[in-house]
Amino acid sequence: MRILYLFLILLLVGCGSGRDLVYLSNIEDEDLNKEMLIENVVTPTIQPDDLLSITVNSLSAESNMLFNQGVLGTLGSDVSEGAKGSETIEGYLVDDNGYINFPVVGQVKLGGLTKAEATDTIQSILSRDYIKNPTVNIRFLNFKITVLGEVKNPSVITIPTEKINILEAISMAGDMTVVGKRENVLIIREHDGVRKFIRVNLNDKALVESQEYYLRQNDIVFVEADKYKAAQASLARSNTQFYLSIGVSLATLVVLLDRFNNN
Repeated sequence: MRILYLFLILLLVGCGSGRDLVYLSNIEDEDLNKEMLIENVVTPTIQPDDLLSITVNSLSAESNMLFNQGVLGTLGSDVSEGAKGSETIEGYLVDDNGYINFPVVGQVKLGGLTKAEATDTIQSILSRDYIKNPTVNIRFLNFKITVLGEVKNPSVITIPTEKINILEAISMAGDMTVVGKRENVLIIREHDGVRKFIRVNLNDKALVESQEYYLRQNDIVFVEADKYKAAQASLARSNTQFYLSIGVSLATLVVLLDRFNNN
């Protein structure tokens, strides 16, 4: 029985495919020092459930106070930095129809707009009806990415710069484990009311020029385990436990025999 067990382990080791653990492993010498225009950066657009910071500045102190009263919202903390729980902050929550409730003005639709477009929209409304020459600044407060699966530290990561690529996200989650399938990573993306499943190959240098290289807010990155390597790791643990139990049994037997001989 033990011989059959060991044979199965060797068979799985032999059948397991040689997995490429190197990111962008097909980069050649001629690719080094080669300049490429960065044309695949995606400008984020405002989506339902986004939490926005909107600040208004003008020459009128009264107007500044009036229009800088954000609605209280709850923002999950950055798990990757070791913080836990949530904190209450001021911000404007985008509803399911893409609207925010802005002080005095009321409902303003920002859904589907970039930050620049949303800034122009609010500046136009304020300068037309309320303030002379206002300056508006908008940023995302909950631009986050979730990394799950075969990484060392599965996390929900808040990105203050509003720009992150998939290699950075995996690095912030502690990198993949050895059984993570680098050639078949899944991105789950919800955008404009549509959910998409996207597969990417982190071993392929073409990734850095693809539209999937830069992640979008609320993307979920899932790293699947290689079934052969996972099985090998499981069997290796079982094998170790088996030999430890044999060793303990033999040691106990030796002690008992020694006591029997002495008596």
